[in-house]
Parts: sequence; structure tokens; C-alpha cells
Amino acid sequence: MAKQSIFGRISTLVKANINALLDQAEDPQKMLDQLVRDYTNSIADAESAIAETIGNLRLLERDHQEDVQAAAEWGNKALAASRKADELRAVGNTADADKFDNLAKVALQRQISEENEARTIAPTIATQTEVVEKLKDGLNGMKVKLDQLRAKRSELLARAKTAEAQNRVHDAVKSIDVLDPTSELGRFEDKVRRQEALAAGKQELAASSLDAQFESLEDVGQLTEVEARLAALKTGGAAGAIER
Repeated sequence: MAKQSIFGRISTLVKANINALLDQAEDPQKMLDQLVRDYTNSIADAESAIAETIGNLRLLERDHQEDVQAAAEWGNKALAASRKADELRAVGNTADADKFDNLAKVALQRQISEENEARTIAPTIATQTEVVEKLKDGLNGMKVKLDQLRAKRSELLARAKTAEAQNRVHDAVKSIDVLDPTSELGRFEDKVRRQEALAAGKQELAASSLDAQFESLEDVGQLTEVEARLAALKTGGAAGAIER
């Protein structure tokens, strides 16, 4: 029963349509991993069952060969006893001749028994041989399927990684859209523009301060001239312009 069950599992797995199973699976990778485990375990069970079946078959073949060989040996013994009986009967020794004829009969009975044993085992050997061949074919089919599963798994993983990489690139390109004012690049550009405007404002403010300083210098010059003329008046000089 155990061998029949394993043989049934082998047949089911070999006939399984991988692509159909993957189409029905919610997670194809998990399905493939599970199938690889199932096939690997079933192959190990099948190899054990086939080894046991082959071992039993070889024992049956050995027993059959021994029966055939024993039948031939008993046939030879029967022939030898019969010839000895004929020789004794030819010289008038009937009593001993009858004994050897009886021995020949016993040998013939044993020969028939061994032949029957060999005849009985023969159909079982034929059946077991057929089972072993089917198991071997099924096992080879499972090994081919297992290779297909592993290749399919590698292909699926490669495709998944490629798709993931493509999605990452797409997302990265989308996030660096310079026309998008809400993007990081747009915000950074706006910040740079504000900093540039601030620098320009500081430069303009610095220039205005410098002009004011020069204007104050001119005012100081005018005050100095007024002071000089006032001093001249006090000393009795004219209040006109001081000759330079």
C-alpha cells in the first residue's frame, strides 16, 4: 500500500501543470518554494521505495533462479537413478533396480515441486519488474519537473528583482521633477533665490551707507570753512571768502 501511495503521488506530481498552479497562486514564489520542497521530499520517498522494490525483486529473481537450478539438478538425479535401475535390471538385479527406479521417482517429484515453485514466482517477478520500471520512469519525470521548478523559481525571482529596480528608478525620477514646485528641487531652488536676493539687498544697503559717509564728509568741510570765516571777523578781517 505504501508503494502504491508513493506511485500515486509520483504520477500526480509528474502530471502537474506548473504554469497553471502559478496562475492560481496568490504568491507564486511561495508556491514554487513549497512545490520544490514537496518534489524533493517525494523524490526521496520514491527513491527509498524503488530501492526496496528492486531489492525484493532481486530476491524473487534469485529464488526463481534457485528453483530452476534445483529442478534441473533433480532432473539429472532422476535420470541418473533411472539409468542405474536399467543397468541393474539388465543384469537381473531386479530388487536393486526397483530401488533406483523409486529414487528416480522421488527425484522427479522434487523436480516437479521446484518447477512449480519457479512457475509460481514468475508472474510476480514480471509484475514487480513492470512496477520498478514505472517507478523509475516516474522518478526521472519528477527530477525533470524539479529542475523545471528550480529554473522557474530563478526566473521568477529575477523578474521580480528587475521589476522592483524599475519601480525604484521610476519613483526616483518622479521625485526629481524640476517642473514640480512642490518637489525638493523646486524648494531648494526657491531657497537659493531668496539667499541671492538677500545678498543683493545687503550689497545695496552697503552702497547707500558709503554714499552717506561721503556726504557727511562734505558737510564737515562746509562747517570748517564757516568756522574759519567767523574767526576772521573776530580779528577784524573781512568776512569775505578766504583766499585759498
